[in-house]
Amino acid sequence: MATSALPDLSARQLEAVLAVAEYGSFIAASARLRISQPALTRTIKRIEAALGVRLFERSTRHVQITQAGREFVAVAERMLNDLRLTVRSLREVAEERRGRLILSSIMSVASGILPVLLAAYRVDRPGMEIHVREGVHGSVLEDVRSGVADLGLSYVDDLPDAIEGFPLQRETFSVVVPKRHRLAARRSVSLGELRDEPMVALPSDSRTRRTIDAAASTAGLSLRQVVTVSQFATLMGCVRAGVGLAIVPTGATVSFLGRDLRAISISEPRLSRRLGLIKLREREPSPATLGFMALTRRTWPKPGRV
Repeated sequence: MATSALPDLSARQLEAVLAVAEYGSFIAASARLRISQPALTRTIKRIEAALGVRLFERSTRHVQITQAGREFVAVAERMLNDLRLTVRSLREVAEERRGRLILSSIMSVASGILPVLLAAYRVDRPGMEIHVREGVHGSVLEDVRSGVADLGLSYVDDLPDAIEGFPLQRETFSVVVPKRHRLAARRSVSLGELRDEPMVALPSDSRTRRTIDAAASTAGLSLRQVVTVSQFATLMGCVRAGVGLAIVPTGATVSFLGRDLRAISISEPRLSRRLGLIKLREREPSPATLGFMALTRRTWPKPGRV
């Protein structure tokens, strides 16, 4: 059927038909709908004219539904029920009581503060389904740019024009060493003091690795990267096993240190970059995305200026 041939009927008109069919009386139906009897009569006549059939046979004392009326009532009931369910579902989504949120996060955030944020977000939103994608800065940018992720947690410096950033914190770097290492008692070290140490590193395409390599190059240093891994858990495991030391964002060390590892600040040169939320500039954020952004900006710890 062509779209132009469809009758233009409102939910209110469908309710009018159902009321007359249920009560078998225009007087009772008009009282139920809280409209006048003449107004209800005009509404039913307009519906019948739009459909091209009679839904009710009327006399001075009785209203009888026709066969066409019975068929239409069954359809109207399904339509109104589907509409009610849809409206309820949309309200739940708008109120963040149900829905799905896809986050893409760099590994240092995913293994650090993100679990705390997720726990806080779900306190008032137990019906929300959350998917977390972990990777390096480049993969987070691609997830957001392609629309795979609703929101990203990554670095907000030098973003592409299509990506919008919301700074949360300026993050510094530390070197992680075993507790018995010769540097373990130090409060800070310079990058130059790590020149001869074997290092465990993240992949060369990660922003963390590029930041470290750039700082070392500027200082005229060449660090001994002896093992490259792709996950923070593996990185910390290698340090714990004595494979080498690791330079990482300070925030990523919180859940990995335990009693046998120490995180020591790097004082010279001082390495830092800005962390924050990123989203596609042209994409209208969903209620769930806005809710997570608001919670994150409100609760994110801020040890340093952004």
